Amino acid sequence: MVKTNLTNSFPDKNPKEIKEIQEKFYHHLCDLIVESIKLFSISKKEAEKRLVFTNPELTDAYFEKGQNLNIIGAHYGNWEYIATIANLRVLHQLAGIYTPLSNKFFEKKMIQSRGKYGMLLIPTSEVKAFYKNQPAIPTMMIYGSDQSPRSSTKSYWTRFLNQDTAVSFGAEKYSKEFNYPIFYGAIKKVKRGFYEVSLILIEANPRETQPGDITEKHVRILENQILEQPEYWLWTHKRWKREKPNDVVIAPLSGH
Repeated sequence: MVKTNLTNSFPDKNPKEIKEIQEKFYHHLCDLIVESIKLFSISKKEAEKRLVFTNPELTDAYFEKGQNLNIIGAHYGNWEYIATIANLRVLHQLAGIYTPLSNKFFEKKMIQSRGKYGMLLIPTSEVKAFYKNQPAIPTMMIYGSDQSPRSSTKSYWTRFLNQDTAVSFGAEKYSKEFNYPIFYGAIKKVKRGFYEVSLILIEANPRETQPGDITEKHVRILENQILEQPEYWLWTHKRWKREKPNDVVIAPLSGH
């Protein structure tokens, strides 16, 4: 899976270059597993050292105005740090969407870990209800930009890493419906066990955008991150399992 994903994503790289990325990825994956297990027992003081926001003032300014926000990220760096620690780093109440697991034991453990420092966990079936009945404190909803959508026909299609790719439309949909400003949280691995997040404003007034604008922007941010340091993306997941419908035409990217 990893080799296939890398080869399809980087058709200009030779087998040696692909292998080098693959080895770096597995090294990072081992770090990721250990770091994520440690989250179950990590202290608040230690957790705050491990994840730093470089520019929290961007979202804090909206908090002071009582404005709810959306933020989108990806399986890049250590996303479990975001799920567990980020609520300590921003003024907003963070809320994360999750798909309930069939194994209730592991689901309970996941919720305990991710909700350890106050983040709200919202099942996918309850997202719409949450938006209509949000807490009094300004809230920031977290979305994953690289989840494979449930349906190939109810997705946004674009070119991503040299492949036709279906992208979930939820972040753009709810940002436009409620006109919530939307940010991207770009994770950077500083060193083993330490990460920083830079906030990037995608759109301050979503209702003024054209369909697909927001989604296209966050896809390009992630793609640029991957092109710069590919070993930190999760290459083990089946990102391209959806097949593009015959009637879908993908517009060429500007500059290509």
